[in-house]
Amino acid sequence: MSVLSPLRVVQITDVHLFADSDQLLLGLPTTESFEVVLRQVATLDPAPDLIVLTGDLSQDGKPESYKLLRSLLKPLGIPVYWLPGNHDYLPAMEPILDGSVISSQKSFCVRGWCFLLLNSQVPGHVHGCLKQESLKWLDHQLTAMRDYPTLVGLHHPPFLVGSNWLDGSTLQNSSDLFSVLDRHPQVRLVVFGHIHQEYSHQRQGVQYLGTPSTCIQFEPHSSDFALDQERPGFRLLHLYPDGTWWTAVERTNYVHELDLVTRGY
Repeated sequence: MSVLSPLRVVQITDVHLFADSDQLLLGLPTTESFEVVLRQVATLDPAPDLIVLTGDLSQDGKPESYKLLRSLLKPLGIPVYWLPGNHDYLPAMEPILDGSVISSQKSFCVRGWCFLLLNSQVPGHVHGCLKQESLKWLDHQLTAMRDYPTLVGLHHPPFLVGSNWLDGSTLQNSSDLFSVLDRHPQVRLVVFGHIHQEYSHQRQGVQYLGTPSTCIQFEPHSSDFALDQERPGFRLLHLYPDGTWWTAVERTNYVHELDLVTRGY
């Protein structure tokens, strides 16, 4: 691993904010749990260079939920980039999540690393799919950035994760994504959310990483919908100039009694 100073990236995912900041998701106040995560991010030393949000930022898709998200992130003073998840409403989030701190850019480079953020949302559905124009865009961007190590982000995992109820809502055309990534060896990492749990898998020299939600956690390897007692968290990534990297999932100490009877998700 390089001894040079790394680019420090925080991945935050599946925030599920409501327009009403007091509203609960399965008994958990998502605004409160998100605030705990952000307080922990604010204590990181050195501070992160940027934050990547990988979807399901809102639960109800209302403009007020994205305004709340923006107001909570702005005090950190850390550049933020984002992509949508299946619960998000893109027409509402695009004009709100673009400004001095939060950027709607989907292709950018920082200190020798390039980032490409994909929209895997299928409006009205829980599962994901990448449109052909998105795949062509990805291929074009990777061709132009061939000399730089690259991180790709999307919301839906391109693998089955061993939970029957979740595996029906993963990325439906993973082979199309792989066919693009396989042509571009500079891709080092693919990060995603959606599964509300930690996940890691290597394929063709690329590490695929799933990250816990900032609110409720799903029990791994469950046949039916089930919640885990793991605490909310986020992922910390150190990206080095030579293309090597290090990562760890950070959990908060936030505990809240969940409603295990009402589905509501």
